[in-house]
Amino acid sequence: MTGTDLTTATTSAPAAIPGQATPYQGDIARYWNNEARPVNLRLGDVDGLYHHHYGIGDVDHAALGDADDSAYDKNLVEELHRLESAQAKVLLDHLGPIGRTDTLVDAGCGRGGSMVMAHQRFGCKVEGVTLSAKQADFANQRAGELGIEEHVRARVCNMLSTPFETGRAAASWNNESSMYVDLDDLFAEHSRILGVGGRYVTITGCWNPRYGQPSKWVSQINAHFECNIHSRREYLRAMADNRLVPQAVIDLTPDTLPYWELRATSPLVTGIEEAFINSYKDGSFQYVLIAADRV
Repeated sequence: MTGTDLTTATTSAPAAIPGQATPYQGDIARYWNNEARPVNLRLGDVDGLYHHHYGIGDVDHAALGDADDSAYDKNLVEELHRLESAQAKVLLDHLGPIGRTDTLVDAGCGRGGSMVMAHQRFGCKVEGVTLSAKQADFANQRAGELGIEEHVRARVCNMLSTPFETGRAAASWNNESSMYVDLDDLFAEHSRILGVGGRYVTITGCWNPRYGQPSKWVSQINAHFECNIHSRREYLRAMADNRLVPQAVIDLTPDTLPYWELRATSPLVTGIEEAFINSYKDGSFQYVLIAADRV
């Protein structure tokens, strides 16, 4: 891959969402433009990496200290954020060999935490897209503060119809953002922008086909986030239909439960924690990583 900019000749983002956004996408843009949950912002304040995904790994109870200690809440926030960043590291681990002249695409980049981490690890260019102008402005301001604005950029864009050049991306990903779109349309676009041999990675919650249908807990999660969670089977079928061949399918459900159980005890609860915990425990919902190569 070369270091050529993925964008076409027009590089400035228009005020409206490009790519013929649907009314639903307009609703999602408004949802995230208005979102300012402490669970996202306070965790990002820990080290300046602002994520919009969940965490994986064992809780470091020694780092939390005693629940009666005045520093406990601060320690808990720092621990939740550590688990969030651990999740992003696992996603980046699965991108394969990335060079400094490559370009990566974060579809549904949120406030840009994963993009910053990707640039810090690989030294390459990272392009992000989000429906939310507020998120894009936040991510770009943060990149400017870090002095990496020439390498990390977010734009307001429909991830199903991006302005990126065909076949130029070395790798791309969705980190908990694929439940807002049709999977066939999504993977067709990733297949288009990836070069042959390029790597696509997603980490997502999906309902378990073995359960039979989406459970009541999955329905609650859909309503809370105004999304449409897909089944694991739908991911694999849509990838196969769009020249994306899975190289790894990893069940991260046991790894994410500690995060949710810790978050449920925190002052940052949003009311959806019970649905995640119960659906993971009853097997109706799974947290999976899928890494696939463009053929």
